[in-house]
Amino acid sequence: MKLIVFLLFTSIMYADTYPHFTEKQILDIKTNNGSISKNRVLDYTKNITKIKNLPQEKKLNSLNFYLNQLLPQYDDIINKKENHWATPKEFLIAGYGDCEDYVIIKYFSLIKLGFDERKLFMTVVKEKYYGQHHMVLSYFESKQKSPLVLDNLSFKILRLKKRKDLEAEIFINPTGVYRLEKNSLVKIAHKSLELSELLERIKRED
Repeated sequence: MKLIVFLLFTSIMYADTYPHFTEKQILDIKTNNGSISKNRVLDYTKNITKIKNLPQEKKLNSLNFYLNQLLPQYDDIINKKENHWATPKEFLIAGYGDCEDYVIIKYFSLIKLGFDERKLFMTVVKEKYYGQHHMVLSYFESKQKSPLVLDNLSFKILRLKKRKDLEAEIFINPTGVYRLEKNSLVKIAHKSLELSELLERIKRED
């Protein structure tokens, strides 16, 4: 009886937008990666369901807080190579990732929560005080406002203009690659090779 209830519950839970998990995928994750990974995936799905009915601002804060609790790790340790963009499913199964991996799962999670994907941008920034590059997620509520920044190194969401420690360099989403000039996004390339490769891998795993 418990198994029947579980299967009915999961079939409802996973009939949704990406990232979603089929019953078979859940069983495969448990077999190949263990119960901790399986439970993390189930916990993510449960939290997305809980966040879904919150007001927009609370959705942003709740999602940012929830995903930031997963531990960061460098690409060369995880994948033995630099600048690997993990899919949200890879990220959830591993339980940690690099800054771009947080950005990617937040991007797809916000779309899952009903946000307009055209307003979400994976953003390469320079940390002014350390001289290092970093990636955050930018959400442009409107053309008149500075974008909100979701950062895996901060539980607080601030507008880009208030992040004096960051200098935005490029903004990326499926519509192209942009720079911010005089508060307007200007397209500088039709696509990002890294994002295109990521989207292809997502198609294969879904």
